[in-house]
Amino acid sequence: MGKAQKYVLLGDATYPLQDWILKPYQEDKNLTQRQLQFNYRLKRAHSVIENAFLRLKARWQILLKCDDCSLELLPTLVLACCILHNVCEAHDNPFNEEWLEGTEPTELPKPCQPAPAAMEDNRAEQVRELMCQYFESCGEG
Repeated sequence: MGKAQKYVLLGDATYPLQDWILKPYQEDKNLTQRQLQFNYRLKRAHSVIENAFLRLKARWQILLKCDDCSLELLPTLVLACCILHNVCEAHDNPFNEEWLEGTEPTELPKPCQPAPAAMEDNRAEQVRELMCQYFESCGEG
């Protein structure tokens, strides 16, 4: 869209809108088609991320038992699993669907209430609007 953008994290409605956290528009009857499409695409992207983490935990089940190792080792362990996982995925190493049996998606605790409006960044709305325009220009998908 002619403006360089930095990387962003995907959040849900409970997170404050920041120029580095994209969150969906609040669901109500006043959303435009473009805003609905943005929310849909954000949800689809979020499900891809959830699936990637599910596959990571299934392939490297030591990540399900990280309480067995010291806190100093934990970042190195997670990083090693991520690197090995990406190597396996890049080289089409077969993924055994049976591995998923012990790794149900877990819902991490989230705040129950949306972040206060005072925490939101006005510049972030411009980023979200640019993303809406971009998704609209890409067509359906």
